[in-house]
Amino acid sequence: MFYHVKELQYHSKPERPDPTYARRLQEVLGGQFGEISVAMQYLFQGWSVRGNGKYKDLLMDTGAEELAHIEMLATMIARLLDGAPDIELEDAAKDPIVAAILGGENVQHKIVSGLGAMPADSNGNRWTANYIIASGNLIADFRANLNAESQGRLQVARLYEMTNDRGVKDMLSWLLARDTMHQNQWYAALRELEEKENIVVPSTFPRELEKQEVSYTLFNLSMGNESAEGRWAHGPSMDGCGTFNYVQDPVPLAPKPVLQPAPPYIFDTPPWAIRKSDDLPDPDTK
Repeated sequence: MFYHVKELQYHSKPERPDPTYARRLQEVLGGQFGEISVAMQYLFQGWSVRGNGKYKDLLMDTGAEELAHIEMLATMIARLLDGAPDIELEDAAKDPIVAAILGGENVQHKIVSGLGAMPADSNGNRWTANYIIASGNLIADFRANLNAESQGRLQVARLYEMTNDRGVKDMLSWLLARDTMHQNQWYAALRELEEKENIVVPSTFPRELEKQEVSYTLFNLSMGNESAEGRWAHGPSMDGCGTFNYVQDPVPLAPKPVLQPAPPYIFDTPPWAIRKSDDLPDPDTK
């Protein structure tokens, strides 16, 4: 059961309207790594946990907090749009500075959402559930969460540098601090589970069913061999189950594939039309 408290988790009031910045702020609301994404990601991960222990509780706590951040950002965006001057296009064309400001607005804030926030990114692309990860494997999911918080905090930090509005900066400083906590908590939970299961996901897949001779091999598949100097190329593997090795000149282990022609009813390009030569038969195309 969800219960909504009408007060905000933290202050969300700008000093002045700024429709251009309202558009920018949409990115951390409805973008790939915005608050809608992390809220839905954590909640769906939590709902899928088979049990009611501390990991599910952590996911539900954090997912609920992200809903609060959605409300904070939606409120800030609405207030940034509130009272913004309505500039006629003719006037904007006479003043290049005004024209640049007008060009930075999202006109859908006026036409579609009535001076309110939208579930969309800074370019107006609607939020999609394709952004979220909820696999049922907590190690995999917590790694996704750590990445989401890292990308989200990076974007908030960039937005912090794009404004001199003290009210906006104050709210962003709160979000930055909460992202610091969330990165730490997911890392702590991840480390705890890795100590129990090991680091490779899934930990329960039978190791004898994989080609273990290449489980810890780094292939040199680009010009240069600087990657051979890394921790990942020599010594014990990070999971403690093998030894890293580096192959300077990898060779193919399978022959070149030759596909059979498609049936006529598929209407692919006919084999005779893609021969290597018009004069000599192509041994790869019958």
